[in-house]
Amino acid sequence: MSRARHIASVLAARQARALVRSAFGLAGRARWRAESARAWREAFEELGPAFVKLGQLISVRPDEFSDELVAEMQSMQDAVPALPASAIREVVRAEFGRDADDLWDDFEDEPVASASIAQVHRARLKRAYRPVWGEELPAGAAVAVKVIRPGAADSIRADVAVARRLAQAAVRRGLVRRFDPVALLDEFERSVERELDLRVEGRFADRFAFDFRDDPVVQAPRIVWPLSSQRVLTMEFIEGLRLTEVDRALAEGIDFFGLAVHGAEAFMRQVFVYGRYHADLHPANVFVTPENRIAYLDFGIVGYLTPEERYHITQVMAALVYRDPDRALEHSAALGVHVPPEKVETVRRELGELLDSLARPGEQSGEKSSFAHFGYGFLRMLGRHGIEIPSGYGMLIKSLATVEGCSRMLYPGIDMIGTTQPFTTRVLATALSDPAVLRERMPEAVRAALRVLVS
Repeated sequence: MSRARHIASVLAARQARALVRSAFGLAGRARWRAESARAWREAFEELGPAFVKLGQLISVRPDEFSDELVAEMQSMQDAVPALPASAIREVVRAEFGRDADDLWDDFEDEPVASASIAQVHRARLKRAYRPVWGEELPAGAAVAVKVIRPGAADSIRADVAVARRLAQAAVRRGLVRRFDPVALLDEFERSVERELDLRVEGRFADRFAFDFRDDPVVQAPRIVWPLSSQRVLTMEFIEGLRLTEVDRALAEGIDFFGLAVHGAEAFMRQVFVYGRYHADLHPANVFVTPENRIAYLDFGIVGYLTPEERYHITQVMAALVYRDPDRALEHSAALGVHVPPEKVETVRRELGELLDSLARPGEQSGEKSSFAHFGYGFLRMLGRHGIEIPSGYGMLIKSLATVEGCSRMLYPGIDMIGTTQPFTTRVLATALSDPAVLRERMPEAVRAALRVLVS
């Protein structure tokens, strides 16, 4: 059976099971939508790496996909059975022309992690190494060796090609109207190609370490470049506890509230100050260390922002904090969210209602005080009105919501909007004090002041 037929067969079989689980639709529309979304997620997990990654992209597009499907794809498990160590050792030999035991001491055949694209093995350095940034790693230091699974790149590219043909056929037949599946695949393909080159991840980890060089709380693994290549990345092995191990960390005296607040501000610095951010911060990619530090792992998915984008995103965040729909619309437009003139008043009213539904800083934290409530609500609203979302906008909102989720795992009562208010105000004041920005904004400020005086 061809790959295209196999994909179609898996999708059809899973949807058939969804029909049975929903009593062929007789259990109600809500039950059918939930079961259908679950079937899509199960099919994507069965179909392998390309579809797992595609599901992760769908999870950040509530403007184009149903709430049920977005929720299912957010729970997508990117964990697969480990390959035999012999297959991983073959990749190492192909990359370096030497056996793993010649490159590292105590290379462990049992992986510490196994995902759709790569798996990770623990080893030790044979000799000391001075990283690009940070203190020297001594001989014998524990390292994590991340290796692209053999055949993963070819398999993913082949599946993307098949998915593209299926998407193009669906568009030609008018089967898809709500979104552009070909454009979605284009965005997906660019993201996956970056993940397939581990040197991209290593360079970002080095840059991240440099950005936070003066922060004693934030940590990233140091990269060992002589033992790294396109398909192999050797990095410092960081010992710590996952966010899912909160009870154990509590017993060890971890300062949860301090780490939750610091972690939230650290992400804000990535977005609003540095213009480059970790875009895959789920609980498995963040550790808390016995030294009361936050360790960030796995920089495979990252986001980049220009200085102009950072300024406008800071303004959108300020609009959220201060409940200002006009500011949110003005600066979203500068980011590429173009609302047709005939829909501006409706969108402004709905956005105002969404902002008003948020809990005020200092009020009881809950679902309606969250970035996720605002961010995903904003995307859904735009989707209802057929307004195109610029590439990367959804990923940033998902990242903000995920950071919020991680912070609440550390300290459930944290008020994220209240926590970010002073930081947002400070960053915005710094940006506005730039002489170039002042010159650009002065006419607008004068006009605003005149309107107040004559009103």
